[in-house]
Amino acid sequence: MPTVAPRCTYRVQLSPSFPFAAAEAMVPYLAELGVSHLYCSPILQAAPGSQHGYDVVDHSQINEELGGRAGFEGLCRTVAAHGMGILLDIVPNHMATAGRANAWWWDVLENGPASRYASHFDIDWNPPEEKLRQRVLVPVLGDHYGRVLEAGELRLCRQGGSFVVAYHDHEVPVSPRTLDELLADAARKAGSDELASLADAFGRLPHASETDRRSVAERHRDKEILRGRLEELCATRPDLAEAVDAAIERVNVDPDRLDAMLQRQNYRLAFWKVAGQELDYRRFFDIHNLVGLRTEDPAVFSDTHRLVLDLVAEGRVDGLRVDHPDGLADPEGYLDRVQRETGGAWLVVEKILGHDEDLRGWWPADGTTGYDYLNEVEGLFVDPSAEGEFDALYTAVADDPSSFESVALTSKLDVMYTTLAADVERLTALFVDACEWNRRYRDYTRVELRHALRELLAALDVYRTYVRPAGAATDEDRRVVTRALDRVRQRRPDMDQDLLELLENILLGRARGPAPAQLRQRFQQVSAAVMAKGVEDTAFYRYSRFVALNEVGGDPGRFGGSVEGFHRRNLRAAEAWPRTLLATSTHDTKRSEDVRARLAVLSEIPAEWTAAVARWRAHNGRHRRNGLPDGRAEYLLYQALVGAHPLPVDRAWAYMEKAAREAKIHTSWTEPDPAYEESLRCFVHNACADDEFTADLAGFAERIAGPGRTNSLAQTVLKLTSPGVPDIYRGNESWDLSLVDPDNRRPIDPDGLKALLDAAVQSGPEEALARAAAGLPKMLVVHRALEVRRQLADCFGPGSSYLPLVAEGAAAPHLVSYARGGRVIVAVPRLVVGLERRGGWHDARLDLPPGDWVDRMTGDHHAGVTGVGQLLGRFPVALLVKQ
Repeated sequence: MPTVAPRCTYRVQLSPSFPFAAAEAMVPYLAELGVSHLYCSPILQAAPGSQHGYDVVDHSQINEELGGRAGFEGLCRTVAAHGMGILLDIVPNHMATAGRANAWWWDVLENGPASRYASHFDIDWNPPEEKLRQRVLVPVLGDHYGRVLEAGELRLCRQGGSFVVAYHDHEVPVSPRTLDELLADAARKAGSDELASLADAFGRLPHASETDRRSVAERHRDKEILRGRLEELCATRPDLAEAVDAAIERVNVDPDRLDAMLQRQNYRLAFWKVAGQELDYRRFFDIHNLVGLRTEDPAVFSDTHRLVLDLVAEGRVDGLRVDHPDGLADPEGYLDRVQRETGGAWLVVEKILGHDEDLRGWWPADGTTGYDYLNEVEGLFVDPSAEGEFDALYTAVADDPSSFESVALTSKLDVMYTTLAADVERLTALFVDACEWNRRYRDYTRVELRHALRELLAALDVYRTYVRPAGAATDEDRRVVTRALDRVRQRRPDMDQDLLELLENILLGRARGPAPAQLRQRFQQVSAAVMAKGVEDTAFYRYSRFVALNEVGGDPGRFGGSVEGFHRRNLRAAEAWPRTLLATSTHDTKRSEDVRARLAVLSEIPAEWTAAVARWRAHNGRHRRNGLPDGRAEYLLYQALVGAHPLPVDRAWAYMEKAAREAKIHTSWTEPDPAYEESLRCFVHNACADDEFTADLAGFAERIAGPGRTNSLAQTVLKLTSPGVPDIYRGNESWDLSLVDPDNRRPIDPDGLKALLDAAVQSGPEEALARAAAGLPKMLVVHRALEVRRQLADCFGPGSSYLPLVAEGAAAPHLVSYARGGRVIVAVPRLVVGLERRGGWHDARLDLPPGDWVDRMTGDHHAGVTGVGQLLGRFPVALLVKQ
């Protein structure tokens, strides 16, 4: 259990430019704001220069670039002195390759299956491609291997008694066993029996198998002894060192000899573009330098979690946030062990839930990181009645009537043919094995099996199922697989039904044996990557009907939500997940909460928005080149410019370049199209320099800024009072109009935030609203709501009640209200432009429970049946506390 009761987390993005000392300096401010937990991005030793920490290279060390152990302990002392705790982000799924910085991976490259760490990583040592058997693909070359080799860009180098192959900034180790010929050549030239003896000894090193641990240990011991002897010999005998270096140079000037040596290594150097098609290890999504870990192995778990578990045991860390649990072989088993090892620490998981999907109730976790809440609360401020007009607008500008469901399916198929093709090939090989021993299925071809896998992966509407290695499928797993199979059968009636039935039996645990079990495990891991890369990182950039809905865990095809749905979510959370996180912005959101709050206003003025887009498209036609950019990209730009206004041109172009590459229609990260990108860049720059257009856009953005701020205040107070633990992403206690990373990772201004908090403490509602542009109203809401949470903690924690309140009157649908713990009432407006068109609140009234209620935002007292116009007359939101 956490030593400090979770009240509110504050996420900081640690980096060399924002180290532990910078976070420590913010702690007094955060304590005054009302935060209970500093929520830290990963702190373990990461790849040199890492800006995020998710690329861990050493689980036994705290990141020196952040301040090391001393810096973290200083942060912990200051946090504890202010009565706060730490929620720590951990990364169990993968590590960064990062060359020599990752000693485990370096050892694998050097020794292959004979490495002491070969079983730590999720490597397929026997893939279908014979050229990669017992080897690891290293896709770091800027061109084809042969061209790079013949251009002299690969060089063998000696470092004491060790050898590496260097390629620009990259280095890979040379297997000690393969030094025999090189040292023998040097020995002959120098006439040295000592070198000859070493050459023979290196050549006799055991070629250990992956599972022969005794041989692995012997090899490691012997190679280190031999290296020491060689290093000492070269240090004491300059003539022999010269002979060895001369032998190295003879290899370097002869491409055939260097190639022959490289063919003996435990890795295969390759063109970076090969990774998507042939990579033989699991990675984080499609990032080949983030290699998957076998955390399900108890030894791997122990090696990767020892330091983190010590920090929890020492009381320095209160809770853990688990990154990407869907990449793990057995997420439930992993969480079981974390809970056992920590004695029940506060534990939240970055589980991306689909609409109407619940976190598995039996998982030993306290909840998610809050994307499910984000999308539910966002829906309150989107007017569903505008969907038809947005459909018409998008069809006209994009010339594409496709539904989001169709775009998502196509996008998932596309990534499986390109960046995730290697993952599909690995699944296909496992499917072949599963069919081979059954006479009914052994004649299915590899092509048929691969096709069936792709179709089913594309048809899944959630990230993955959770059938455990030795367990049976749950009802939810069966529903997920059945829905997906129904979609496949409807879309592809030509597919063999027996094959689909076999796949169903494998995925639901009905087919027994090691091959089906392995296929099931891998399929579940790959499906998460397909959803993330196909939907979040492709379809969300292709389908821009209304990008306020294009958010992590969201469904852009679902236009708006309901008050009733929001209450159902909160009632469920109060009962089952009272310590889940509640997010509205994170380091991974596509747009900040304030951008989405402003864009939501567009759903209330679809005719005005349609006219503005038509006007801007007509005016900016002069800036297009050869008809580019297309209407889809241009429409996305207008939404970004309005949502984040004022948006400087450098940020606008950085966003559009990323969006275009993620969409993968005209250009991509792997196949950039310079001509298209130059046309897009010129359009963005010329439009942003067009005084007539920018004046029109500024006027439009300013007209919706006020309703957007009201939306933001409403969703903020809802987040701070709903069942769960609210999370504030650094800087979002004030207005933050940021787009997707790296835009949302820009430096924040701690001094400015502290000054704003000081002003909020001294201000009343009118003073705050007078400084709306500076962000004072939002800071006031955050500070006062957290003060209520601190003073009345029993109204918000586990076991506290949640009671929806319903207003009466024609404008009642525009109010969201509920009571917490019988002593706190929340009341906020929604769809405020429509409310204004109705003429305001008029006869809308809320029947308050008995008692004297004081609004902590204004100090006003209310009792009994109260007019909503009176309740929200002085400030846009109300937070009532019973005296």
